[in-house]
Amino acid sequence: MRLNVPMSLTMDDSHVDAYLVRIGAKRPDRPDLVGLQALQWAHLTTVPFENLSIRLGEPVVLEQQALLEKIVTRRRGGFCYELNGAFAALLTALGYEVTLLSARVFGKDAPGPPFDHLALRVDLDEPWLVDVGFGRFSRRPLRLGARDEQSDAGGVFTLVEHGPDLDVLMNGEPQYRLDLRPYELADFVPTCWWQTTSPDSHFTRSTTCSLPTPDGRITLSGNRLIRTAGGERHEELLDESEALAAYRTYFGITLDRLPLSGSPRPASH
Repeated sequence: MRLNVPMSLTMDDSHVDAYLVRIGAKRPDRPDLVGLQALQWAHLTTVPFENLSIRLGEPVVLEQQALLEKIVTRRRGGFCYELNGAFAALLTALGYEVTLLSARVFGKDAPGPPFDHLALRVDLDEPWLVDVGFGRFSRRPLRLGARDEQSDAGGVFTLVEHGPDLDVLMNGEPQYRLDLRPYELADFVPTCWWQTTSPDSHFTRSTTCSLPTPDGRITLSGNRLIRTAGGERHEELLDESEALAAYRTYFGITLDRLPLSGSPRPASH
């Protein structure tokens, strides 16, 4: 099943080229695994996982045109629905067969609600799990049909059957429960609204902006700049001007003000 995109919003070559420039990637010669791996890594390292819109009073709109405008034109990032939603559109335009999958993210004791997370299935010679919207996760596609351990720069991943679903484990810890049925982007709108407005959502409680690095990760959480490298963690407290500079320097995001603290502003869809 290919991502069902209205014809009026289908990405043409100019949109594809702009997206590829945004992530610093070359157009694959063909829709194959090598190209998919390169595109996923390029996306992960250039488009940050961030929830700044919630605290900046910006609406989070799950429509292709809005996602491309935010990520490509405004050079922002987003969270799972935005990042994987936009990446699905790019992959589809490049000839990949893409399916949107719903996942329930594990908390301390159990998985969360359906549509808690959006991940991608990409079908080549076999099905692959692709995810550029989960923060710390695999850096390369994972074999959906494999049940043995899959080593990745991000960790060791295992996919375990749970009834009709799959539990995705990283280093032995469950990350999310994957529903293998196909969905449309609109199916994620209600839960996305809840994630961006509810005081019970962890996305409304704090801000984060994060990118992987070759040997770790860099994250700006509130006014804390956190760098991990080689298993070591370094944390630095920043003032307002330093934080704004950090957004520009490390994430390519230019803001005229820091995201608000306290309760989030209502988001519209």
